[in-house]
Amino acid sequence: MHNGDVLIHIDDSLDDQAINRLLRETGEHPGVIGACINERARHLMVVDFDAAVTKPSTILHSMRQRGISAELIGL
Repeated sequence: MHNGDVLIHIDDSLDDQAINRLLRETGEHPGVIGACINERARHLMVVDFDAAVTKPSTILHSMRQRGISAELIGL
């Protein structure tokens, strides 16, 4: 396992239900170990992933396919 972290900026204003759904769906993405959003910075999501299984651009593409406007910031 090769852990990596990526910071994703979410352009959309999401309510609690949408954030919970986004976290759950991102966590189900193959290779994602976990995802979190800080309550004070609801436009930033940190995703911990196995770099041997997936890459940040694939995670971002999956979010965009679900209609979330976002971009990679890095880490």
